[in-house]
This record gives sequence, C-alpha cells and structure tokens, in this order.
Amino acid sequence: MASFVIEGGHKLHGEIVPQGAKNEVLQVVCATLLTDEEVTISNIPNILDVNNLIQLLRDMGVKVSKKSVDTYSFKADDVNLAYLESEEFLTRCSRLRGSVMLVGPLVARFGQAMIAKPGGDKIGRRRLDTHFLGIQKLGASFNYDAVNGVFKITASHLKGTYMLLDEASVTGTANIIMAAVLAEGKTTIYNAACEPYLQQLCKMLNSMGAKITGIASNLLTIEGVKSLKGCTHHVLPDMIEVGSFIGMAAMTSSEVTIKNVSYKNLGIIPDSFRRLGIRLEQRGDDIFVPQQDHYEIESFIDGSIMTIADAPWPGLTPDLLSVMLVVATQAKGSVLIHQKMFESRLFFVDKLIDMGAQIILCDPHRAVVIGHDHNFRLRGGNMTSPDIRAGIALLIAALSAEGISRIHNIEQIDRGYQNIEQRLTALGARITRIE
Repeated sequence: MASFVIEGGHKLHGEIVPQGAKNEVLQVVCATLLTDEEVTISNIPNILDVNNLIQLLRDMGVKVSKKSVDTYSFKADDVNLAYLESEEFLTRCSRLRGSVMLVGPLVARFGQAMIAKPGGDKIGRRRLDTHFLGIQKLGASFNYDAVNGVFKITASHLKGTYMLLDEASVTGTANIIMAAVLAEGKTTIYNAACEPYLQQLCKMLNSMGAKITGIASNLLTIEGVKSLKGCTHHVLPDMIEVGSFIGMAAMTSSEVTIKNVSYKNLGIIPDSFRRLGIRLEQRGDDIFVPQQDHYEIESFIDGSIMTIADAPWPGLTPDLLSVMLVVATQAKGSVLIHQKMFESRLFFVDKLIDMGAQIILCDPHRAVVIGHDHNFRLRGGNMTSPDIRAGIALLIAALSAEGISRIHNIEQIDRGYQNIEQRLTALGARITRIE
C-alpha cells in the first residue's frame, strides 16, 4: 500500500492544467461498444479507474490503440461475448464501479450482458435500480444471482418507451441512453440527469448517428436507429480537479492559475467557492486564484448560517463537498456542509479534527465547520484515504498543515487524479510517494 509524505506550509505558485474528466471518460469509453467502426477519444486521463476500464475492453476483444499520450482509438468489431461469462471478467467488474455502464451498450448491440455487483468508493450505498428499471422498460430481462452477486441481462428486442426516472442518476441515465439509441422507436426519459458528462455523451452519440434531442435538459427524447458509426470525441477538463485546485490555492494562501477549464461547463462551482469568501477571476478560459490570507464565509440574506449542499446538476456536485469542507476550516465564519446524496462521505472529518479542525459531525449527512481564519494552522497527521474525494481533501489539508503528514491508501487518490504529486510538486508542494 503506497503512501504520500507531505511537508506542509509551502505556498504554491504557477499554472496547472486539469486532466480530462474521469466521469465523462468512463461513459464515452463504454459507448464505443455501440459500433463496429473506429471511435477515437482524446484528452483521456492516465488514472487507475480509466486504465482498468480500457484494459477490460481490450480483454473483451475490443481493438484499442494508443495514438498519443492522451488519445486512444477503439474498434469493437470482434467482441468476445463468451468472456463476459468468465470469472475473471466478473471479478474485475466487481472492482470497478464504472463497469456498470457496459450493460446498456452490450444489451443494445448484442442482446446480452453479465455484470458483477460493482464496488468502488466506500461512500455509502449506491443502488443500481435506476439503471436496471430503465433498461427493463426498454424490454430487457434481468436475473440476479444473490449468492455470487452477478446480474444477467438479456433482450431479444429493445423498444422505445416513456419513462420517469425515480432519481436523476448520472450513470443510470447514461446506461439507459446507450441502450435506447439502438432501440426501435422513440424513448422519452424524464428526470434525466443533465450533467456536462451526460451532455458530452449525447453529443458524441449524435456524432455517431444517434438522434437525441433535449440535451442539457432533464427531458431527453431518443429516436432509435439501426446502427451507429465511428467518430472522434474530445473529453472536457475535469470540473472536480478545477474545484480541487481552487480550494488548494485558497487553503495554502497561494497564487495559482488553472488553465483551460471550460468555464461555461463549470456551472455553480465558481460561485460556490465565492460563497466561502474565495476570490477568483475568469481570464478567458482560465481561472486565476490570487493569494489571499483571509477569506470570509458569506451569510444568507437574513443573517443565518451559510449552508452548502449537493444536488443534481445544475446544483453543486457532491464530489466537491469534501474539498469545500476542508477549505472552510481556514475561513472566517461558520458553514453547514450538507451531503445529501451519500451517507458515508463525511466520515473522514475525524481525521481533520485530529489535525485541529473545529468540526461538529451532526449526523452522516451534515457537518458544521467553524473556521480558524488562518489564525491557527492545522497540524500534520497520519491518515488513510477512504475514497477518492476524501483523499484529495486530506491532501489539501496536509499541504496547508504545520509539520509532516502521511496519507496511506493513496491508490484511492490515484483512481481519480493523474500524477498528482508531480503536478503539485511543480507548483512548489513538497510531496513524496512511498511505495
């Protein structure tokens, strides 16, 4: 198990470029199974979850070619369907949450799919009902082997229909879209997720010959087509990295420019950091965060304590609440962080309390943070990363802390952040990886 050793208290300075969006890549790579023609995708990050999915496609028989450092081509013209029933395939799926999005493309094109109950971050229960109920409404049949934790999905014929999703699940919506594009007739999806990742998936599928309208709204209409062709696609920069770097700059009182952020796709993220008192400037498609020794949390208009909560897009992504919680520990004022969507994502705050943060964990979903206003620095600590987003939040805390910190289980961070220690070291951070 690898670890980071971080010497805190050093200011950062310079420019950093966010990687391609992990959540988008996991969707669009799965979508390459929908055609037997070549699909080329650029701005793919070199991170563990993405690399594991790409290797999984290779082992399924997809021809994968690395064109450049961040560009791959995929050609699924000879998929080995027998491999999908192998113990090796199912075991690997169980370790990769994104593998669930193989179901839609496989059922749509080949009429069958098998998938193990996926694992991933330990951030609470993330059910798959939305995925399966939606694809089931298109005509698929599901069987679940509870002993082995394996789903078997079959469909001789998918037919479009109307559906109202019980939740605006991002991956659930993606799975249903990928099944519906090859279904007969019209599919209408209401309460669809509409995150930029979903918008990108829909745009890519349309460039392949799909007929999807309502993109960027929660009401999608899909006219099924008989087949899809190849295309080229460029992945957006990762909004979670952009937010992480904003928080990192503020927390360490540093001056940092975040390059090529695709500002129009960041939604409410910049304003959410401004509510914590953080100054940032849009400069073209870059974000400049000036050095600020103090930042003060806003109050609501009636003077009540600020609450920052996650919500489906265009609300604040839950992936940034861990970062915002850490950043609030050095703000002036107090804030209630309300993590509505996952019940275990706040369970890393005990590590911050050990470092000297003033946090009251009210329940699994809510924490009150009383900021130090940089009058008291966090202490270096010894901690373990429980999930990707908590891991980067702990890394931000360690960079601002006094003394040496150690973060174990950094494989969790590697799953979502590409070469993070080298990129931050280039800005002046002191991080060493210990294998």
